[in-house]
Amino acid sequence: QVHLVETGGGLGQAGGSLRFSCVASGRTLSSAAMGWFRQAPGKEREFVTQISWRAGSTYYANSVKGRFTSSRDNAKNTVYLQMNSLKPEDTGVYYCAAARQSGLRDRSDYDYWGQGTQVTVSS
Repeated sequence: QVHLVETGGGLGQAGGSLRFSCVASGRTLSSAAMGWFRQAPGKEREFVTQISWRAGSTYYANSVKGRFTSSRDNAKNTVYLQMNSLKPEDTGVYYCAAARQSGLRDRSDYDYWGQGTQVTVSS
């Protein structure tokens, strides 16, 4: 079992920045990568980014590429999501999730999920 706890997010303005952290505990060695997903009201949960624990390889959705950056601190079992140049369409509930393999973008490939944190971006 992997337990994920997110912190950060909240309210932001268009053009501004927000930052998330996600701390993993438990059987963290079972996960090879950590992803971030988001779900806007009335929409499906969508992939945002993924980072692998070992190599730090990153993958981004086209909608956030160049604006969002994921990073990790292996010693702290923590991944971060830096969100810059925010847009109102970035509004939604953000989730961190753990996957057994790197390079996965489908939410069904993720075994464990954080509690979700609301991000609201005003124009």
